[in-house]
Amino acid sequence: MTFCSWNVRGLRGDGKMRMVKDLKNKFNLSMLGLIETKRQVVTRLDVNRIWGGSGTGWEYVGSDGASGRLLMIWDDTFFHMNNCYKGERWLCVKGVVLKNSFNCAFLLIYDAHSREEKSQMWEELSYIDGRLDRVLVSVEWLEEFFETRLQEGPRGLSDHCPIIVEDRRMKGGPRPFRSLDAWFTHDGFLRMVKEEWRGLGELQFTDKLKALTGLLRSWHKNNFGDMNNKILKLEEEIKKVDDMASAGVYDAIMEARRKALVTCCERWYVRKEIHWKQMSRSQQAKEMDRNTRYFHNIASSRRRNNRIDNLVVNGRLIRNQARIKVAIRDFYKDLYHQESSPLLGFKDGMVRRIDEEESRSLEVMPSAEEIRQAVGL
Repeated sequence: MTFCSWNVRGLRGDGKMRMVKDLKNKFNLSMLGLIETKRQVVTRLDVNRIWGGSGTGWEYVGSDGASGRLLMIWDDTFFHMNNCYKGERWLCVKGVVLKNSFNCAFLLIYDAHSREEKSQMWEELSYIDGRLDRVLVSVEWLEEFFETRLQEGPRGLSDHCPIIVEDRRMKGGPRPFRSLDAWFTHDGFLRMVKEEWRGLGELQFTDKLKALTGLLRSWHKNNFGDMNNKILKLEEEIKKVDDMASAGVYDAIMEARRKALVTCCERWYVRKEIHWKQMSRSQQAKEMDRNTRYFHNIASSRRRNNRIDNLVVNGRLIRNQARIKVAIRDFYKDLYHQESSPLLGFKDGMVRRIDEEESRSLEVMPSAEEIRQAVGL
C-alpha cells in the first residue's frame, strides 16, 4: 500500500504523463496526488492516460488559467470514497481503506504564498480536520498501519520531489531471544519454564534457548494473546452485573462475582501497561497510568526509526533488503576476521608454581582501602 503526493510544476505535456506513469509503476502506487496540474477540467481519458487500466477513482480542483490546481487518483480496489470536499487550494476525499475497513481521509494541499491567502486557506481546512502539515497522519493511522514510512522519490525534470508515504511490511531478520516482563505476573510462568528447561535434557545452552523460544511463543499466544479482547470481555461482564444491580437483582454472590471480575480486569490492565511500556522503552513514564496507547505509539515509532531502508556501500546506494543484510554481514565478518592466530604454549619451566603462602594471599578479601584505590576514589 503506497501513496504519493507530487508537485509537478516544471513538467509539461507528454513528459509529465510519462514521468507520472513511471513513478506509479515503480512504486506500485495505490493513491496519487498531483499538484499544479494546470488543467481546468480533468476527464476519464486524462485519468486513464496517467493511471492506465480501469477501476480508478478520481477527484480534482480545476485550474484558474495556467496556474495551479489539484488531482487525486486512487485504485478502487484499495479505497472507496464516501465524501469529497474542495477548496480553491485543497482537495479532501473521505472514505474507507477496503483492505481492513479503515475509515480515513486523504488531503491534498497547494499552499498559498501571501499571508492573507494562507490564513484564509488554513481557516477553511480547520473545518475539515484540525491541524495539518506537509505530510501528516493521525495516531489512529499509525496504530492501524504501524509500518508507515516517508521518503522522497526521484525529482527528475520537475521543480519538486514526490513525497511518498508507504505502508511496507519488511522482514527484520531473526529476532534475539527475549522475555517479556508481563509474563512474570502469571502465576504459572516460572513453573512452566523450569519444567520445560529440565525436559530439554543435555542440549547445549543455545539449542535450549531456540527450543524454549517456540514453547514460549505458544504459551504467550494461549495466555496473553489478544489482551484487548480479554479486557473487553471482562468489562462487558462487569457491566452486566451492574445492569442487574440497577434492576434490583443483587445479592452476596453477585457482589463477590463483581469483585472477582474487577480484580481480574485490573490484573490485565497492569499486564498490558507493563507489556507496552517495555516495548516502548519509555524513560519518561515512571508511574504507569494505563496510557498503553502512548507506549504503543512509542514502540511503533522506535521500530520504524531503527529500520535500515537503504545503505551506502562503497559509494553506491543499496535499497534491496537482501543486499543490505549481505553488506552488513560482510562488514562485520571482515571487521572481526583474523588472518592467522598465533599458537601459544607453555614449555617446561616457564611457569613457576606458587607456594602455599602466595596461594593464601590470593584468597584474602580486599580491604576497603584497596577497593577505593582500584575504583579511583
